[in-house]
Amino acid sequence: MSTELSRQECAVTVLGGPTAVIDIGGLRIVSDPTFDEAGPQGYLTKTAGPAAGEDAVGPVDLVLVSHEAHPDNLDGRGRAFAKTAPLVLTGPLAAQRLGSPAVGLSPWTGHSLPRPDGGGDLTVLAVPAVHGPEDGERDADGNVNCEVIGFVLSGQGLPTVYVSGDNASIRTVAEISRRVPGIDAAVLHAGAARVPAKFDGRPLSLDSRRAAAAAAVLGAEIVVPAHYDGWAHFSEGLPEIELAFHEAGLSSLLRVAPHGTWVPLTH
Repeated sequence: MSTELSRQECAVTVLGGPTAVIDIGGLRIVSDPTFDEAGPQGYLTKTAGPAAGEDAVGPVDLVLVSHEAHPDNLDGRGRAFAKTAPLVLTGPLAAQRLGSPAVGLSPWTGHSLPRPDGGGDLTVLAVPAVHGPEDGERDADGNVNCEVIGFVLSGQGLPTVYVSGDNASIRTVAEISRRVPGIDAAVLHAGAARVPAKFDGRPLSLDSRRAAAAAAVLGAEIVVPAHYDGWAHFSEGLPEIELAFHEAGLSSLLRVAPHGTWVPLTH
């Protein structure tokens, strides 16, 4: 895609892997930028490049990085892209490693940005994420696998949008739902990522059934799946996601479009 992604009033497009572009409140936000072409990335293998590159995305106001420890959420070109943004929000440890312009947010802390649309501020709330099984061994900082956070975007007159990051825990989703009622839309990382050497090969992110369960727990009216293709370690893809939502009676919530195509965040 060579032309710039047109500005939207309130919409999201997934570019492949975890990378989403969110236009909301007059702001352009990119989550977990991964712009490298296909190829090996350490012990992981990227199988497809993004539907749109950095030039097509154009200037951004904010980059969200759920975690920077794994290249499928922040690869080489994604890292360089993030460094050119005016602001990056991520976890505290990741912010230390990334340096400026990264600001670290612990779960349940927020950061506000003025909205170009004149509607006041957009608030970005960091929320917890568990990057593996609930009973997985935790590191010295109390994290499963590594530090990961999700985000909730909200503002007056805007839909409240949850971006999960690489979370595998329904208990965590339930906690978010209790503390942040009224989530309207969710971007869920739902590819059931698995690495044989980690946690007996159990999922490191939501599998399809847990994604459907997360949607039900959140009460979201719009669910946009992400992070289910483009990498070899995803064990489930779009067919499994669609089947799980169908079996749960939640197909009407699911919004699936070709990568690089805008999906409205409101009805």
